[in-house]
Amino acid sequence: METKSKIIIIIAALMVLLTFVFPLWYIDLEAPQYPEGIGLEIWINQIVGQNPHDLANINGLNHYIGMKEIVPESIPELKIMPYLMIFMILFGLMAGILGKRSLVYTWMLLFVIMAAVGMYDFYMWEYDYGHDLNPQAAIKIPGMAYQPPLIGSKMLLNFNAISMPHIATYILAFVVMLAAAALIIDTKLKKKRNESAE
Repeated sequence: METKSKIIIIIAALMVLLTFVFPLWYIDLEAPQYPEGIGLEIWINQIVGQNPHDLANINGLNHYIGMKEIVPESIPELKIMPYLMIFMILFGLMAGILGKRSLVYTWMLLFVIMAAVGMYDFYMWEYDYGHDLNPQAAIKIPGMAYQPPLIGSKMLLNFNAISMPHIATYILAFVVMLAAAALIIDTKLKKKRNESAE
């Protein structure tokens, strides 16, 4: 690969570090009794409330309708994800330094696979929390499930649940776009050099 493309790949790999600085996803819960808003932020290694007591308040609400308590420390994905991101950073740096197009294509493919598996896993996590309800719950509505949407908004009783990507997800999408741009630039530079040599 051309030097310019290698540099772009290295920069893209280093940008993955930002996933440790910004959240991946958020879930907002809008309701009249919470005019200031209440919600969760999902990071690669933690789930926290958007405000200081949001997680505790959401767990309190969930208790009344029979949903399990959200305990970030018990979610294995939050322990695995940081290591996956470190691996992707190192893989990207190796691809950029060695300048092998096959490694860059593999790196991009790994991001796509991780995104697909991550979305499926998140959907199943939401499904489990929304459907596996305690039959002894204080509030029981026959046939009612409380699964938040994967992306978008959904009414759950008097709460409008909004689930959307956050900054780190957009950063990862941009990283893949940068890698694709590096490959295109590399192709154009090689073609231009070959034409000049003729």
